[in-house]
Amino acid sequence: MSPWRLWLAVTLTMVAFAANSLLCRIALTQSSIDAASFTLLRLVSGALMLSLLVLMRRRPLAGHGSWQSALALFGYAAAFSFAYLALATGSGALLLFGAVQATMIGVGLYRGERLGTGQWLGLMLALGGVVVLLLPGITAPPLASALLMLLAGACWGCYSLWGRAATDPLAASAGNFLKALLPALLLALWLMPSLRVDALGVVCAIASGALASGLGYALWYRVLPALKATVAATVQLSVPLLAALGGLLLGEGLSWRLVLAACAILGGIGLVIRARASA
Repeated sequence: MSPWRLWLAVTLTMVAFAANSLLCRIALTQSSIDAASFTLLRLVSGALMLSLLVLMRRRPLAGHGSWQSALALFGYAAAFSFAYLALATGSGALLLFGAVQATMIGVGLYRGERLGTGQWLGLMLALGGVVVLLLPGITAPPLASALLMLLAGACWGCYSLWGRAATDPLAASAGNFLKALLPALLLALWLMPSLRVDALGVVCAIASGALASGLGYALWYRVLPALKATVAATVQLSVPLLAALGGLLLGEGLSWRLVLAACAILGGIGLVIRARASA
């Protein structure tokens, strides 16, 4: 793959990841679909798209994925949807990304990894940004929704860590999406009286699952081997920023609190990545 095609693919992937936040927010604020239905439809369409891509490669679907990863995937998708009932697009994406990175760093520390001075400074700066974002005030996001998004990030961080051992990431993702349909269906059945769908909500859910998630993950797995680990981690810093810019299309302004928190969180994570690369 030529350099310009590589970076075009990377750009499209980051836009797809950011689009998940925007599509979910549009569905839950501008349509009548509920969060449980959005979650189920997103996972169904993602499972179908990933399964189709695996079958097109003439690979078997059976035997891939794990229930551990599937439950983490479901936890992420469900908490993500319910959090966006009240969170702005940019705030939600920022909290999600910060929680993902914090989870992965925390697991590394638990396993005996040691952080240098620069990494500790970056981690403290990022955590300070989360605190700034969540401090009480007019522009603070609702605490319950913020905690749900932090939970979604923790689930995705675990999902990412467990997925590193997969020999075929695309097939593993397809298997995990298929297995995650069971808890998603159980959640929908439990909330059956409050389920609602409409055309716009269904379109957004399918686009989020099949395009932003399914095709987005497939494209990311294709370009990932061509990127250094630090470059792959660094380019993902753009996702919350792209989501926040997308939120402007929905009339969501950029508060000084959000800008300051974004600088602290993304800057802190950037320091951790840079220090790790130097080490």
